[in-house]
Parts: sequence; structure tokens; C-alpha cells
Amino acid sequence: MDILGYSASGWLPSALYLLLLVFLSLRSKQKIESATFTALIQAAIFVILVIHGVALHDSVFTSQGFVFGFAQDLSLIAWVGLAFYWFQSWFLPIASLRWLVLCFALVCSVLPMIFSGTLISPTAVSDPWFKGHFIVATIAVGLLSLAAMHAILMSVQDRALHRQLAMTPNSRIGHWLEDLPPLMTMESLLFNLLYVGFTLLSLTVFSGLLFSQTLFGKPLVFDHKTIFALISWFLFAGLLVARWRVGLRGRAAVRWVLSAYTALLLAYVGSRFVLEVILQRA
Repeated sequence: MDILGYSASGWLPSALYLLLLVFLSLRSKQKIESATFTALIQAAIFVILVIHGVALHDSVFTSQGFVFGFAQDLSLIAWVGLAFYWFQSWFLPIASLRWLVLCFALVCSVLPMIFSGTLISPTAVSDPWFKGHFIVATIAVGLLSLAAMHAILMSVQDRALHRQLAMTPNSRIGHWLEDLPPLMTMESLLFNLLYVGFTLLSLTVFSGLLFSQTLFGKPLVFDHKTIFALISWFLFAGLLVARWRVGLRGRAAVRWVLSAYTALLLAYVGSRFVLEVILQRA
């Protein structure tokens, strides 16, 4: 059975994300999560990640060739972000971030079913260099996307603390903010994401610059994607240097993260969105 040109199984990750979110929303917020409940949720997320990952791989690396677009890019970003959250949640008290990353994964997993992407190359799927570059780039952007969401959450938490935001007792938003880890823990996780994401982004950017002919079959062109990718790299590099030299933190760090991520998003997702949706061409 096909839906919008895709097999019904392509909708399975979205349906599973939705079911998991419904299950979590029906659970009383006043109940403390037991170890068994947490393990069950972690197992469910892992299973959905595997299903989502297989669906993404099959939709990108097809028998016709390498098919890609902004929707596939966002879905991959969400997958990587959720996978990193799942791994970190075994070691850090970040269960309160679960809802955010699951909602993001749900929305992004639907997009490839609506926007099918375009055939970029019929031969790239068999090129190990290109495949390696693509995987590293996807992981880098996914981790930095999670860092951007994390920075927004830190900003909300910081404003709530400084303004002593009055929350209605037992309200969902009140419980959610109360359950967030301390800002110091949140900041530590943010920079863990940034360190790993920046390292992989560096590999992505400079492998693309140095091996453009090998990876993409054409010489390096300083188009808007390349320029925004370099701007993003310099902004993230400046942020980490400032953190190392002067201990940059708080709202200034959050603003810097969001500025760098905006440039990154324009480079890796914005270009495909403009071509496919606005200009409606590959």
C-alpha cells in the first residue's frame, strides 16, 4: 500500500513517535519515574530509532542513486539528535528533555513523506568517500541542531529563574521546568554537544573544501552553501575559543550558539529548501 508515493512502512516511525508521545502525555506528571518505566521508555526509543534509521537509509541511498532534499536533511538531523539524547540520558539526568527531542523527531520524520527530495547522483551511493563525508556531515549537523535546541531551553530556564516565573501548581509547564537539570548541568551538556559537533563539522567542511572533485564530482565552488558553512564554522570556533580563554557562558554563549547554528542551517538545509520548495527545481 502506497501513501503519497511511499510505502505505508515509511510512515511507521512517525506513527511510533506519536504513540510514544501520547503515552507519555497520559502519564501523571506527579509520579516519579521508576527504573523499570525509564528502561521501558529507553527501549522503546531505541526500537523507534532503528526503524527510523532504516527507513531513512533506504529513502536516501536508493537503487536509482543518492536521493536527498531539505526534508531528508531535517529528518536525519532529528534522528542524530534523538540518538545522542538517548545515549546521554543513561549518564545524565535529562529525562525532562525527552519531550522536546521526540516532538522534533516526530515533525521531521513526516517531512520526507511529503517532500520526496531529488535524485542528486546515480553513482554516489557506491562511492565510500562520499558516503563517509555524508554520514559525518549528518552527524555533525544533527548534534549542533540538538545543541541549538538545548541552548533555547537553557534560555527559557534562565529567564524563568531570574524572573521567578510564577507557575500554576501541578501545571505541565511548571513540572517541566522544575524537572530540568540545574543550569550548570545543562551548560555542561551543551558544550559536550558543541565539542563533538564542531570536531565533526571541521571534518565535513575541510574534507569538502579539499576533496570537492572526489566527493561531489565537481571542483570547489564558493556558492552560498560553502560561504554559510564557513561562516558557521568560524562562529562555532570563536565560541569554543572564547569558552576556553575567558570562560564564556550564560546568555552570551546561548546567543553565540544560535547565531552559528542559523548560518549552519542556511548552508545545509536552506539551500535545498529554496531549490525544492520556493524555486521548485532540483
